[in-house]
Amino acid sequence: MNQYKLHKALKFQNNTFQNVEDLLVLEESLLINVNFKPFTLTMRTPDNEEELVRGLLFTENILNKSVPYKYTIVEKKNGIITSVNVDIDEVNLPKEIYDKRNLLSVSSCGICGKIEKNEFLNHKKSIQTEIKLNPLAVLKLLNQMKTEQTLFNQTGGCHGVAAFSENLELLSIQEDIGRHNATDKVIGNLLLNNNLSKAKIIVVSGRVSYEIVSKVFMAQIPFLIAVSSPSSLAVELAEELGITLLAFSRDDRFTCYSNKENLSLSN
Repeated sequence: MNQYKLHKALKFQNNTFQNVEDLLVLEESLLINVNFKPFTLTMRTPDNEEELVRGLLFTENILNKSVPYKYTIVEKKNGIITSVNVDIDEVNLPKEIYDKRNLLSVSSCGICGKIEKNEFLNHKKSIQTEIKLNPLAVLKLLNQMKTEQTLFNQTGGCHGVAAFSENLELLSIQEDIGRHNATDKVIGNLLLNNNLSKAKIIVVSGRVSYEIVSKVFMAQIPFLIAVSSPSSLAVELAEELGITLLAFSRDDRFTCYSNKENLSLSN
């Protein structure tokens, strides 16, 4: 399906007005139910709904890799999925599941719909990796993701997230109006294709916040590369959790903010 729509607008350029038709990225709501009880209402770009839901429930520590579940579409409007349900045996659900989120989660900030920070991060060991990432490879990954961002190249209005293997193989790329949604879609896609253990690098087209770092940690991916800036909390958390965080990654440069010992020009 098209993930954009045409919109008539008035453009001012070179001291004159011009009527134009712009392509705008779609933003629609998706109600995610667990056992037919509302879990969250998220604003996202339509398509890849199962990937989004699978990744979100995984990074929220609700649905791990081994727990069986049944995904069903509950409602569609104008061809767009607006409500889904995930059936999970109650014995496999955390008791506090419905306290984890408020109903609304906006596309721009994944933590906005949450009641508190991910307390389960404290119960996992930090990531240990033997991989040494070559800085020159980082620039290649950025260029490859940019080439694969078809929706962004059409509209200029969405984020892209990509996952790569240790050998720099592209495993998944997803786009969404929200960085957090795109991250969940990638992790969900990796889970659905049994590729999560292969993923060692996540590349994000925008800035990096606490929420992005926590999702990457839940997926146990040791390298996180961002085109824009990190927040102070993102850097502190990445350092603590063993994630090598690179940001301001563009053109021929980047800045490493945590666990810099995992970079090496010699490999």
